[in-house]
Amino acid sequence: AIGLPRLELAKPLFEGVLRGAVAGGQPGVPFGFLQWEFAGGARIEVIYPMGPPDGFLHRFLERGGPRIHHVTFKVPSLDEVCARAAELGYTIVGSDRSDPHWQEAFLHPKQAQGIVVQMVESQPRPGGEMILSPRLSADAARVLGVRLSAASADAARRQWSELLGAECASSGATLCFRWPESPLAIKVEVDPKRDEGPLQIEVESARDLGLPEAKYPELGTRFAQV
Repeated sequence: AIGLPRLELAKPLFEGVLRGAVAGGQPGVPFGFLQWEFAGGARIEVIYPMGPPDGFLHRFLERGGPRIHHVTFKVPSLDEVCARAAELGYTIVGSDRSDPHWQEAFLHPKQAQGIVVQMVESQPRPGGEMILSPRLSADAARVLGVRLSAASADAARRQWSELLGAECASSGATLCFRWPESPLAIKVEVDPKRDEGPLQIEVESARDLGLPEAKYPELGTRFAQV
């Protein structure tokens, strides 16, 4: 998910360049969200502030502008993953169990390699839910995942593999974490001299997407065609 001051800032890239399809969302207080789906099933979400100007997302944007905010993991048992997190030395922040059908807890970026990690246990709602099946363009890009910088390979393996169950492969100083049921991967460049956190979102397409080398100013995020 990317935090933006306004939802409309994402549409030129997500719909015009990457040809993604809207896959659900809703306005709300203190923030709204909208998701786009891309070839292969990966989704990127935009969260944007609504309501009084003192919410967490206003503060997030004031501190560093638009940028990647979090990654989301659906887990079979929130109790189990929170207990495992405690055993591994993490502190759970922002736990919300008020909705029996969507219970969540978070890791703070200071403990989680510079990115918020959202862990969710979801259950079907009575009567079911309307599921939006996006109609993708034939030339929609494929979103491959997020590339991060981390100070420690051991810490990266602890977070993504031991806590969140990823399979890990390594290539030099880069670790690649994958989940068999997910279209997305997290790649980690290990460099103790660099600030931890997201480096880029990686995409794939048969056509030249014309993506800039620098970050998209409106999104505060670099998108790299690989």
